[in-house]
Amino acid sequence: MTLTERLLALWDHLGLVSAHVATQMPGDIADLAATHPNRIAGLLLCVPSRLDAWPFVGLAARVAMVSGARGMTAEVTARAKARLPGSTRFVLDGYDAPGWADVVADRTEEIVAAIRTLTAGSTTPGLKAGSGIHAGITYQVHGQGPALVLMPFFLAPSQWEAAIPELARHFTLIVLGGRHLGGIAALEDRAAGASYAGMINGLFDVMAPRPGETILDVGCGSGALDRMLARRFGAANPIAATDVNPFLLREAAALAVEDGVADRIVFREGNAERLPFPDAAFDLAYTVTVLEECDADLALRELFRVLKPGGRAGVIVRAIDMPQWWHLALPEPIRRKVAIPPQSNGPRGVADASLYRRMRATGFETLTCFPALVTFDRPDGPIWRYREDHVLSQLNEEETAIWRAATAAARDEGLLFMANPLHRAVGVKPAG
Repeated sequence: MTLTERLLALWDHLGLVSAHVATQMPGDIADLAATHPNRIAGLLLCVPSRLDAWPFVGLAARVAMVSGARGMTAEVTARAKARLPGSTRFVLDGYDAPGWADVVADRTEEIVAAIRTLTAGSTTPGLKAGSGIHAGITYQVHGQGPALVLMPFFLAPSQWEAAIPELARHFTLIVLGGRHLGGIAALEDRAAGASYAGMINGLFDVMAPRPGETILDVGCGSGALDRMLARRFGAANPIAATDVNPFLLREAAALAVEDGVADRIVFREGNAERLPFPDAAFDLAYTVTVLEECDADLALRELFRVLKPGGRAGVIVRAIDMPQWWHLALPEPIRRKVAIPPQSNGPRGVADASLYRRMRATGFETLTCFPALVTFDRPDGPIWRYREDHVLSQLNEEETAIWRAATAAARDEGLLFMANPLHRAVGVKPAG
């Protein structure tokens, strides 16, 4: 089933003729909006960092957007507002909202106020409080009133939790989750790519775990990489997987059970800047696309601290200082525009070649530095959409038509893919 088929099945299962929807990830709802706009009574796009406006033109007057005052969310929503006549845009003064921001916890009252502008047209299903799963999507029901579907954020630690008590006074809330939505779906889809798995396996070929050595994952997300490593190494290398995000940890633990590897992975809440482990606790530690979002130097010192002498650390970060590449026949002006990767990096994070110098300064020796290109070639998957939405947010109508023609031609040839750059390194903690 496609995601749209799953959502329509869920709507029908719950008796929703139409419902308001709130989401950070427009790609999760875009096809439903484009093909069944009557099923969406109103739509709130809450701090989207990637946004292709075109699927929402048919319900533009029912679209509201929340953005930070600066950064990617401000840029993409400002462009989308111009393309969606009648839409509404709310700006959170003084706030930046990177993809990992816990925005509902940070600005609860303003988010609730924006959602409450969605007041007309949805059905009131008379659902009772409770939970369930349908068409592979989990749901929890709270409150009474017009139907409001809350879809998962990408990385926000507390998701919608801070707003639920107040929203439940005005809406029947239907809070969704599971492996087909939000950040979980994107992280799972990313890990399923052959070249992404190859990049991780190449990292561990260099780290070379010996039987009995322990592995720490800092920032495990959905746990997709830990499950892959658990299948590769079996019970010979126990894995501890940490994340600062309790929502992701719950989903990761459930997926490990589904995949039959829960006995090989221990999930534990932990901050990359303050790992909850004693000194010299692990033989190997790795982290993938996490150090962009925290104090990278502090996180590297924590990796160093928890490793045993002779232990190895593997680090992968996004490379915003290298071009990304789309295998498309594009005019040079468009090609130059789309070659720039999303500039997604925290003020103290690292997403460039300074990673290698920072690891050396932390004390790691025998560095193996090997930048990587990973390809994404599943245009119907969430990670492709997440990346393409960033491109489409920058293109005008004429450029968008050129882009769509080029992607259609490449798809017909069976050669539709893009290559995304990352920096990758393995370092060793000195033995004495």
